[in-house]
Amino acid sequence: MSHPPFHDAVRQGKPVAGRAMLPALTAVVLILLLGIGPASAQFFRFPFFSQPQTPSQPPPHQRPKPPKVEPPTEVTPEVTTPYDPDLERLADILGALHFLRRICGYGEGSKWRAEAQALIDAEAPTGKRHDEMVQSFNRGYTGFQQSYRTCTPAARVVVRRYLEEGARIARDLTARYAD
Repeated sequence: MSHPPFHDAVRQGKPVAGRAMLPALTAVVLILLLGIGPASAQFFRFPFFSQPQTPSQPPPHQRPKPPKVEPPTEVTPEVTTPYDPDLERLADILGALHFLRRICGYGEGSKWRAEAQALIDAEAPTGKRHDEMVQSFNRGYTGFQQSYRTCTPAARVVVRRYLEEGARIARDLTARYAD
């Protein structure tokens, strides 16, 4: 009687024969055992023929390291603004446009990436806000990269809608928060 491969049986919810589990369990046990260091013996020193350590000194791997002294740095408080969600959405849109307009052959190179970089540099050159805006750009880019390999009519519709939404967000932010 032939049993299905392990992964197929698990996917189908069928019981798996104990023989199929043996190699996997053996591998797990070996990995766990290799991760455990040598046990210290009660009566013998390991490795043999090494110099015994004095009881007053802990072994080298247990000696405390001297504290690392760094010059004091000026800590700037993390600033958040009420329009951060809008900026993150705009960065998300710019990431999507960077990917979609490239595969649709608009020939703009890195225009949308440069726009996002300028926005991030102006609003959040460092810190948590910077990281969140970069993540938003990357999320917009990779979200469409996973779905589209070539330009489709749906991709062109997304480009048009994102251009409109991005322009609206930029216009609203400027009208509401510009000096």
